[in-house]
Amino acid sequence: MGAAGLGATALGGSTSEALASHGARTASEDAMGVLVDLTQCNGCRRCEAACKEAAGFEVPTEEELKDYSVFDENRPLSPDAYTTVNQFEGPQGQPIFAKANCLHCIDPACASACIVNALRKEPEGPVVYDVWKCMGCRYCMVACPFQIPTYEYDNAFTPQVRKCTMCQNEGNPHKGGVPACVKACPKESLTYGKRSDLLKRAHEKIKDRPDLYIDHVYGEHEAGGTSWMYLSSVPFEEVGFLKVDEAAPPRLSETIQHGVFKHFMPPVAWCGILAMAMWMTKPENPGHGSTPEHEEK
Repeated sequence: MGAAGLGATALGGSTSEALASHGARTASEDAMGVLVDLTQCNGCRRCEAACKEAAGFEVPTEEELKDYSVFDENRPLSPDAYTTVNQFEGPQGQPIFAKANCLHCIDPACASACIVNALRKEPEGPVVYDVWKCMGCRYCMVACPFQIPTYEYDNAFTPQVRKCTMCQNEGNPHKGGVPACVKACPKESLTYGKRSDLLKRAHEKIKDRPDLYIDHVYGEHEAGGTSWMYLSSVPFEEVGFLKVDEAAPPRLSETIQHGVFKHFMPPVAWCGILAMAMWMTKPENPGHGSTPEHEEK
């Protein structure tokens, strides 16, 4: 069995072959996205209110939106908050506001990890969620390099994974159009359009104002690229953004999976090796290790 198993491993192929056979997902030039200019955001949180309204959540009042004490603590995303704006201190002490939400990766780790296809990347750009397929495993939460998806732990009977879907989920009044947060921004710090056009615009802004912007478009390469991209006047790590590798996580995880399970041979190989190890280490006689009292019984 051990020899058969080792032979099976050879038939399993290399991980590079597995990757080649799978093929990497890439974004269409026409895929839509959003460019966020942090230098223009004034922290009004109109985007938060618009997002809640579009998602059917309780909308904050005008008084609540004007309450800047919410910025005293960093506010993470939650099942009833697909986007949040947090305040950070700039180099000269000026406030910098950063909007957080799902970045809609081009090759999303959440969709790759979902074993029931409840999360999927749409050709138009957004990563959408199908609650009727979700089994609640929460692998997507573990897989996301940006730590975005949240879960309704307080909902005992029908919990859902929650995250921004760029307003493209079924039943959303903005489906097929501009996301609610983009429409609501009074400072026009959010721009909706083709990802390729947004990238050109971002680099033009950096070239025209090198004194204002750092030379980095967050989301252009992070995690293989995202549909939401950001411009900033300070390094992104200083305003709450995670430092993420450029390689898309699914390229590594799926390569390993496909290399291990190709033709179902490597699992057979491991079974063969384990069986051989058990056979070689088994006791020489049935009574090995037993006490005389046990033998008499």
